[in-house]
Amino acid sequence: MKRVVITGMGAVSPYGRGVDTLLDSLIEGKSAIRRTENHATIRGLRCRVAGLVPHIDPREIPRKYRRSMSNMSIFAALACNEALQQAGLGSEECAGGQMGVAIGSTTGSIQATQEFFENFLNTGGLEQMKSTVFFKIMNHSCAANISKVLGLTGRILSPSAACSTSCQALGYGYEMIAFGRQQYMLCGGADEYHALTAGAFDILNAASINFNEQPHRTPRPFDRDRDGVVCSEGSGIILLESLDSARKRAVPIWGEIIGFSTVSDPKSIANPDADSIELCMRIALKDAGLEPQQIDYINAHATATVQGDLAESAAIYKLFGNKTPVSSLKGHLGHTLAASGSLELCALVGMLDGQYLIPTLNLDNVDESCKHIRHVKLSETKKLQTAIKNNFALGGVNSSLVIRRYQND
Repeated sequence: MKRVVITGMGAVSPYGRGVDTLLDSLIEGKSAIRRTENHATIRGLRCRVAGLVPHIDPREIPRKYRRSMSNMSIFAALACNEALQQAGLGSEECAGGQMGVAIGSTTGSIQATQEFFENFLNTGGLEQMKSTVFFKIMNHSCAANISKVLGLTGRILSPSAACSTSCQALGYGYEMIAFGRQQYMLCGGADEYHALTAGAFDILNAASINFNEQPHRTPRPFDRDRDGVVCSEGSGIILLESLDSARKRAVPIWGEIIGFSTVSDPKSIANPDADSIELCMRIALKDAGLEPQQIDYINAHATATVQGDLAESAAIYKLFGNKTPVSSLKGHLGHTLAASGSLELCALVGMLDGQYLIPTLNLDNVDESCKHIRHVKLSETKKLQTAIKNNFALGGVNSSLVIRRYQND
């Protein structure tokens, strides 16, 4: 098995463009959540907040590619360019057959789907339909568009597992390289915001509705006063590479993926299960060859729902006890859905590199049912070597990654 390292990262987040912007904003404790005034026109939608990407200029991407891209593919393309630039890779490596892509989204573009059906239902025909609309709607839109923009000729994967999407994409990319099938993998996820996304959580009584006038105070992972998910958008991309290749190219190495697990929980399509979450983390540790006490930090999925926070905290306590620091970044970013695993991993790499911990924003009063684990409530410096990244999705799709600082051994 080949060792797999991180040599590039890219981010488009509700804070704006770039990994540096993401890290600086998280360190400063900024909230990326804003009030969305247009929600008031949608009957039955109680949530009025979201994390939206500030204005970007899609014209950076040539029109011949941009015509088939929705916002999520544009986010992913910009993040890929940043990751490739940081890794020092260009068109030659992209076209050489040794670079694959594993990028997914929750669904295809909901905005494009809405426009398609509005046109069809209003006109009763297809005469006004644009030929490129399907390429925005198809579920593998991000992966397909990225491969075209970058001229990739390697393997292509498009995981679609909602909140677990980009964590799975990273895990599958890690396995591709570990087994020698690819030399490089562009991995991650992307999603674009639409009111129907927030509406899906609202119908499940899982969307935040009590902080519409104070958006910076929600979501509230693990907090007594949490009231649900805040949906966001963006893309996080990680460039994975075999250690042999990175050493040969003499490029900076930002971290190493050493373990991965994804498991299915058949008990409920909606409610997370602590035993399945604990099993997922345990298998990831086994894959990494580590014991629980060797993990220095846990980056929790923790979306600020009662069921999710309680199940994850119970699983963490069962496996790690109350000594390992735990925090969630969704209090800062909201839930970027398919992008959450990779965007949050960019931040986790920054923490490992800088030897500090970012706390859970809005965690003012820890819920009694979550008090048994060691929460990070304030920024702190800490010696960090290994960490675990969790992502758990509706449908019972659980995934965990184990990452460590690069060891030149």
